[in-house]
Amino acid sequence: MVRVRIGLSTGIHLVVWSLAVMAAMTAADPASARRHHRHGPASTNGYNPPFASIVVDANSGKVLQDSDADGLRHPASLTKIMTLYLLFERLDAGKLKLDTPLKVSEHAATQAPSKLGLEPGDTIEVEEAIRAVVTKSANDIAVVIAEALGGDEEEFARLMTSKAHALGMSHTEYRNASGLPDDNQVTTARELAVLGRAIQDRFPHIIGIRHAVIYLSRQHDTQSQSPAR
Repeated sequence: MVRVRIGLSTGIHLVVWSLAVMAAMTAADPASARRHHRHGPASTNGYNPPFASIVVDANSGKVLQDSDADGLRHPASLTKIMTLYLLFERLDAGKLKLDTPLKVSEHAATQAPSKLGLEPGDTIEVEEAIRAVVTKSANDIAVVIAEALGGDEEEFARLMTSKAHALGMSHTEYRNASGLPDDNQVTTARELAVLGRAIQDRFPHIIGIRHAVIYLSRQHDTQSQSPAR
């Protein structure tokens, strides 16, 4: 089952679970998000209705319940699910490994919290970057990933939007990799459910993301390095 609830006062919550796989990620609190620099035009109105939600059977895609599921909302830190999706694609294709070092740029280091606080020139391995994004919702590390995959965050956001549209998320637009406030970065509860099912189905070797702690199957990486017999 995939359950997505988007609200003004409590942020955004996505829970994806089926059999042995459960994922949970929590968006930044909107009140906190408003304290950060806004990159897009400022918005003065709250959501109406204040919440949007959808419950989907993760296996069949059947919608079990929905409320304003197609209303546009800001994804906040659930943006990072797409950031991870694109990273997992590179891992799956063998273009990156879990121990590949990623460099921290000045732009990444200056991102608003939540963040790890690494300095420009520091490096972080892919696996630790994934953990930082999932467990701390680290905005600086989301940008590190974006720059490693897209060259710069703006280009990576275009890749994110292109992938969203390819998945059928036609109303979703990304402007950054972290979910920091930008009024032009929007999605819907229904389309987040699409992304939740896609990341679960596409990457079965990610064996669990439970209570904001990620466990990666190293077996896939080991097998990819084993000599052919």
